[in-house]
Amino acid sequence: MSKRIFTQEQVKNLRQNPNVANCSERSILYHKKFKVLAIERYHQGIPPSWIFKEAGFNLTIIGRSTPEECLKRWRRIFRKKGNAGLTADGRKGNNPHGRPKGIEHLPDKEKIKYLETQIAYLKAENGFLTKLRKKS
Repeated sequence: MSKRIFTQEQVKNLRQNPNVANCSERSILYHKKFKVLAIERYHQGIPPSWIFKEAGFNLTIIGRSTPEECLKRWRRIFRKKGNAGLTADGRKGNNPHGRPKGIEHLPDKEKIKYLETQIAYLKAENGFLTKLRKKS
């Protein structure tokens, strides 16, 4: 994630761009159609910065490296999943962050390994706390 922070005015301007689905002070969510179009234009030989300029983005606001980074990420998704990967909502399910909660999703061997690691950590923590109490 970028370290840039958009001002409220920049967020407002970015949200007015038809290629932006949403924007916050820290991130831009691009419309799915724009992602597909950007990949098509890239395959036609158009540089990423031109694609974003044509789409109405100010590179001094979003960052000069943003177009290249986005196209790199979108091309990787396109290679693996095609257009469906760019147009599908990757954050479906019960968890809005798209990450599995807990260890329920892990295979049994990995669950056991995770639990053993957690036990070892807790034992070390208990040992440390015991030593602290003895010093007091």
